[in-house]
Amino acid sequence: MPEIHYLLLIALLIVASVLWLQQLQTRNAGWVDVFWSWSVGVVGLIFLVMGSGASLPRWAAGALLLLWSVRLGSHIFRRVASESHEDGRYAAMREALQEKTQPVFLLFYWGQALLAWGFALTFWVIGSQQHSYGITVVLGACLGVLAIAGESLADRQLSRFKQKPDSAGRTCREGLWRYSRHPNYFFEWLHWCSYPLIAIGATQGAWLWCLPLAMFVFLWFVTGIPYTEKQALKSRGDDYRDYQRTTSAFFPWRPKS
Repeated sequence: MPEIHYLLLIALLIVASVLWLQQLQTRNAGWVDVFWSWSVGVVGLIFLVMGSGASLPRWAAGALLLLWSVRLGSHIFRRVASESHEDGRYAAMREALQEKTQPVFLLFYWGQALLAWGFALTFWVIGSQQHSYGITVVLGACLGVLAIAGESLADRQLSRFKQKPDSAGRTCREGLWRYSRHPNYFFEWLHWCSYPLIAIGATQGAWLWCLPLAMFVFLWFVTGIPYTEKQALKSRGDDYRDYQRTTSAFFPWRPKS
């Protein structure tokens, strides 16, 4: 693998270490989510620009990546900057880890840097792609745009609900949140299904189907749904338990009566 790949990984690890030092002072680990979103975008775009593959998949993947990274990173940036308290997931991790918090957080930050680098390697594969199929590139691009639009809509609906004066202790059931408890996570997962379609014809394109699988595992079992639902039960109690009984956890579906 070219030397630039390892230099970019080292750069991400250094930035992650600086952010870990920053959260020692602020006790707010939420900025690592901004770092992940923007890091994947920056490193992925570098791989696409440096690539010598076919133009169509590189342009399609680059446009999707830029749109996704700017939108998601900016959304999380505004949320973290405007809230006076730490994201509930990281607050729960601090509570559970106690004196082990900082060593585990450092490993977690380094893990986020490694994950960002790993996901960005997607665009090294596409950047080197010599053969492509126009129909699958278009399908992948359309799926990606749909996913980014869906995630943006879900975020706006939730934000609008939280601004209501009577939203405290209540669960958002408006719009997409009526059909899924985590529509933002669903569309984030769907977004990563677009790049394997764009990469059909690439030498190592089949490996990119590991992307949506990995994203699903992380959202369902690791940093997504488990901590989010734990915090929701703590803050909304029976209202959220009723929501769990009637609403699909991930894939949008009609609610149960």
